[in-house]
Amino acid sequence: MTPINRDVPQDGDAPEDPQRLHNDLHEIWGNPRGLKALTIVNHSTLGLRFMVTGMVFFLIGGMLAMLVRAQLALPGQGFMTPDIYNQVTTMHGTVMMFLFAIPVLEGLAIYMIPKMIGARDLVCPRLTSLGYWCYLFGGIIITFSLVLEMAPESGWFMYTPLSSSEYSPGLGSDFWLLGITFVEISALSAGVELVVSILRTRTQGMALHKMPLFAWYILAMALMIVVGFPPLILGSILLELERAVGMPFFEVAGGGDPILWQHLFWLFGHPEVYIIFLPAAGIVSTLIPVFAGRPIVGYGWVVFAILVTGFISFGLWVHHMFTVGIPQLAQAFFSASSMLVAVPTAIQVFVWLATLWLGKPKMKLPMLWIVGFLVIFVCGGLTGVMLALVPFNWQVHDTHFVVAHMHYVLVGGMFFPLIAGLYYWLPLFSGRMPSETLGKWGFWLTFIGFNTTFLIMHWTGLLGMPRRVYSYDTGMGWDVFNLISSLGGFLLSVGIAMVLLDIALHFRFGKPAKHNPWNADTLEWANTMPPSAYNFVSLPNVDTRHPLWDNPDLPHTITEGRHGLAVASHGRREMWGSDPLTGKVREIIHLPDNSWWPLFAALALSVVCLSLLTKFYPLAGIAVVVAVAFLLRWSWENGAHPKAAPDARVNPGDPPLHSRTMDGPGLWAMSVTLLANGSFFLSYLFGWFYLWTVSPEWRMPETSPLSLLGLIVAGLALTAGAGLLEKLVRGLRQQQDAGLAAGMYFISALGFVQVAVTLWVLLGADLAITVTTHDAVIMVGLVYVLLHGGLGSILALLQGLRVGYGYVGAYAPFEPVVVAQWWRYNVVTFWVIVGALAVLPSVIGG
Repeated sequence: MTPINRDVPQDGDAPEDPQRLHNDLHEIWGNPRGLKALTIVNHSTLGLRFMVTGMVFFLIGGMLAMLVRAQLALPGQGFMTPDIYNQVTTMHGTVMMFLFAIPVLEGLAIYMIPKMIGARDLVCPRLTSLGYWCYLFGGIIITFSLVLEMAPESGWFMYTPLSSSEYSPGLGSDFWLLGITFVEISALSAGVELVVSILRTRTQGMALHKMPLFAWYILAMALMIVVGFPPLILGSILLELERAVGMPFFEVAGGGDPILWQHLFWLFGHPEVYIIFLPAAGIVSTLIPVFAGRPIVGYGWVVFAILVTGFISFGLWVHHMFTVGIPQLAQAFFSASSMLVAVPTAIQVFVWLATLWLGKPKMKLPMLWIVGFLVIFVCGGLTGVMLALVPFNWQVHDTHFVVAHMHYVLVGGMFFPLIAGLYYWLPLFSGRMPSETLGKWGFWLTFIGFNTTFLIMHWTGLLGMPRRVYSYDTGMGWDVFNLISSLGGFLLSVGIAMVLLDIALHFRFGKPAKHNPWNADTLEWANTMPPSAYNFVSLPNVDTRHPLWDNPDLPHTITEGRHGLAVASHGRREMWGSDPLTGKVREIIHLPDNSWWPLFAALALSVVCLSLLTKFYPLAGIAVVVAVAFLLRWSWENGAHPKAAPDARVNPGDPPLHSRTMDGPGLWAMSVTLLANGSFFLSYLFGWFYLWTVSPEWRMPETSPLSLLGLIVAGLALTAGAGLLEKLVRGLRQQQDAGLAAGMYFISALGFVQVAVTLWVLLGADLAITVTTHDAVIMVGLVYVLLHGGLGSILALLQGLRVGYGYVGAYAPFEPVVVAQWWRYNVVTFWVIVGALAVLPSVIGG
């Protein structure tokens, strides 16, 4: 961090030389070039990288889809063998769901959210960078399996036992399990980042009820990612352990149950549909008022519908499992809840229609895609209600009817709004307008091609064609429908190619766009086109939902530096930290600079992934240690560190730096991370109790193999450490830091005692982890608490060191508060583990 020697303007005044202020901000926020471009943490650059990378994966997934349609165009086709066909269909679904849909929408959110809420960046920019590199490397690992002809072939949902080592002995399933888990680090990083940024970095005055609807949708999506992804991560870890080590989590003979995989997968899988739909609906809710020329009808109803959709989506997962033999009462419950989710969706559709009805719609190119979305998505929603009915679901299960429904919901509900949004924001990205002619051709070819492909597929499914056959005999009644679907698929490809061509050409040949070309109301259009690295020269006070409609002069006053934080003399990357409800400014958040650490950490994690894939476990262990070392070194450059903010001076009247308070964004980031961690832990408990109560071959020993006394001793050490940490934090709140370093060292020692005793209990239990599921599940639970205890001890140790270096103390009390949250979580989960694994079996019995 290098201070810039400039005069500081008085609050409320414009700087004497706005251009000089621009130059200073560019010096602080600007992106490096050459090899150092790999260190960039700026949200605009990373958002674009996410989107461009996602579109590359989209093209790969699209080519795989064309191979499928070519194979099914005529009966008896055989240019792909059954194995290759299975790989192609599995990879098509995997690439589209995990490497295209979610990352592209996250990329759009990463790019747009700070601009819409009046911030200069996301709140944890290095986390965004780590997420991107994990996404890129994980995606490369998964797709490279195609080149090796070793791609997964068990379907994109990897049902066991088909994906288990007995029926999928190659590396295909391992590519999927390890690669997807790697990619999900990216999704969770973005989820945490977006939640905290939306809640804590809105510009001054932007209360929650004044926030753009797009931000509401992204907030819901990000929370759903945080809660919804961990069950699949757990499932992937368990299945990989079963395949690599032989721990029988899904094998009936050892006491496992293959249906557990379906539960864990769909606990993630069904919310994922709404994780994809909600951001797309956010685009619709943003564009329709702009092109209707009036505020959206029923803002509050839309927010209500978003929250209800997010909540209900976690209660529907079993409707994917109606045919696996679950009890009728459960079927009735999940059937009703599946139909119930149509209510908040219908609210949004009616709001959009009412806004168009009461406004004066202009049928510009983005609106054409919105109309296409409304037609296709409503059709997909209606077939969804049909599938929620158990008797109908039984009839069409695993047929092309389900394939058609899924594409109507996902392509109609995500792809059409995404293209609408890209066309809408293209002038902001590039400063140029797209071609209306090419764009309209692209739309109509896509729309007609899509419906030709998938509307027909409903009939094919109703005629009984299964969804996973690589070929079929003539005379089944499917010939002509498959041929039409395949022709429609290629027409769809031509339409998409035309859209991509239009977008590519517009960067060179598009007409220069005037400022705010659509007369939009939201803050992103107050940026320059394309935006600068710091978004806003000064951060405005916004107390309306339509800042640019109510104050058209706002972009000029922002550029002239007439609002908050129009100073760069300190050399820090700064923005407001605001109250999550009212938007009142509480502190100044200072952000870290560009860094190699996220890239290095992602590279080390890639080595872990590849080492596990090739079963070179010693290298995997070393790479884990290296990755942890990189991450801890990254965390070292925070707070009062010389590379962060050693000088805490601020302008008169401005709030303090967040690292000098007790409630900075890191605390919120830790809370949201623990929410994801808690979801993982609850999924583990669900698995334990599910197998205990449902699995037919589950064997509970007469006495627990765990030493209850040992666990109690370990838990007491952990609890004592957490209690002492709470006492130190209370002292910091009163500006007292006497004995802080010694206290941290002692807490760390207590943590290591807990780890050592728990390890002794584990080793002394003599678990047969490859023989019985019971022992394998216990092993996973104890390793979980060991890892958490070890990390808590290291964090406390580092805090002691940081006190000694002068980075933490009464003047910078923030970090111990964050570490205390981790310890609280450890205490709760440890005692729950003790109760679930050691006490309850003794009390209830098997």
